[in-house]
Amino acid sequence: MSTLVRHAMLPPRTSRGSRNAVRRTSQRGVAAVEFAIIFPLFFVVLYGIVTFSLMFVAQQNLTLAAEEGARAALDYQQASSVSAALTARANAACSAANNMIATMVSSATCVATPAACNYNAAMDCVNVTLTYNYAANPLIPNLPIMSVVMPASLVSSAMVQLNPENIL
Repeated sequence: MSTLVRHAMLPPRTSRGSRNAVRRTSQRGVAAVEFAIIFPLFFVVLYGIVTFSLMFVAQQNLTLAAEEGARAALDYQQASSVSAALTARANAACSAANNMIATMVSSATCVATPAACNYNAAMDCVNVTLTYNYAANPLIPNLPIMSVVMPASLVSSAMVQLNPENIL
């Protein structure tokens, strides 16, 4: 068989450069489309990580402030009766707790309640509760989808036991 006949039977050769050029033109814009499809998912995941991290920091701050408030209730307060001393200690507890709150949750409300301890009625307890209304004051703006999983409020409490003999 002559070389002319053999060349006529083979498919025409295409150069490597022209094949890549055809492939490049058919793939143009695919990366942008893939990015446009995947970006919202990545953004929501990143936004959720940042949001829940800030909520965790706020919750930890509320817990620390409630604990410091409960410790402040242990300090002696000048009073003429046991109930007045317990009220003064509760007020001191909220004052100390409010001083410990970070600016990011500065609108948290403190309630210190003196009462008999549940587990030992002979002892008095002061319960310090801090509540931050997260629904009204979110740390960062909520996405519409995220509002379903966000808490209405962040709450932390601490309790201290006081021996009635040492209150006055």
